Amino acid sequence: MEYENGSGSFYTHLPHGCRLCYEGAKMVLFVTGLCRKSCFYCPVSEKRMHKDVTFANERPVSSDDDILDEARSMNALGTGITGGEPLLVPDRVLGYIRLLKASFGREHHIHLYTALSPDRVILKELKAAGLDEIRFHPQPEIWDRLPGSGFARSLEIAKELGMDAGFEIPSLPGSGQVAGFARDCDVFINLNELEFSQTNAEALKARGYSAADDESCRVAGSRDVAYSIIRQEPGSKAHFCSSRFKDAVQLRKRLLRTARISGREFDEVTPDGTLFYGVVEGKGERKGGGKGEEDVDGITGMLNGLDVPGQLFELRNDRVELAWWVLEEIAPEIGDRFQSWYEECYPTYGRLVVERIPIDTAVDFII
Repeated sequence: MEYENGSGSFYTHLPHGCRLCYEGAKMVLFVTGLCRKSCFYCPVSEKRMHKDVTFANERPVSSDDDILDEARSMNALGTGITGGEPLLVPDRVLGYIRLLKASFGREHHIHLYTALSPDRVILKELKAAGLDEIRFHPQPEIWDRLPGSGFARSLEIAKELGMDAGFEIPSLPGSGQVAGFARDCDVFINLNELEFSQTNAEALKARGYSAADDESCRVAGSRDVAYSIIRQEPGSKAHFCSSRFKDAVQLRKRLLRTARISGREFDEVTPDGTLFYGVVEGKGERKGGGKGEEDVDGITGMLNGLDVPGQLFELRNDRVELAWWVLEEIAPEIGDRFQSWYEECYPTYGRLVVERIPIDTAVDFII
């Protein structure tokens, strides 16, 4: 058995799609929140669940350009298509696969999750469009009846067409039945650590599940189930994806990729992949909200007067953002004229602010 040190994940086999996730190089394309299943463990948020909405990572999608812009912002080497149930909108899925392959080349790896068992017609269309890998998600009620099922037929057709194929399910009691079937079919199985979310917490608690600790959303025992399965199936192509891996490795590496591409010359990229910079803002509110133009003009005038190079500051949303080390140097000149602070944000769409830090706080941890 191989281990991913420090993340809690372990595996005997990694599908190519997972290898790119380990690099933080996979964009997540959530094509729709619509789904006819009612999996009690589904973690999809209320903002997306049962809603026909599309997101590329955190970016809402209203056009093809939104998808391409997001992929370029992180230099994505591949895309994972998910939902909801993607194959409830097959034309959309096929269109997105063709778009990504045409824009980034055949080497842009695309995998798809589905809880359906598509027939030969749709599988041939997916293959022709360029789908590289398909991951089936049968519901727990049929885990003991997979041989001869629609999933077994879909799996064989996908393999026959030349796609990488396997299963992806949560790691919970009974999942060993799927692992055994995957071994018999010589396909991979991904076991995901079960997690509490706002949308599944009540259902999980009602079934007797509890949190593994007070510091995470991990479900107690989920990792143990996967470890037992992989030990008992030494010849299987199995991978356990931990909750910690998703945050500490996958997300962090994606943020770092995005920050290094989208960060401005004066943004400091932190070890966690966030952006760190300074902010100077006026104190007066103009009618209708926002800061007055005279405040912004005063700030830029002050910076020009102090000979701050133009590439080290930027006017953004009625305020000026600048290099944190510049702010540190000119803080005495700002005095009480304007408001100022250090700011840390995610480099993703919407630039969610993580923290605002007073300018008298040391920032040595950034370097």
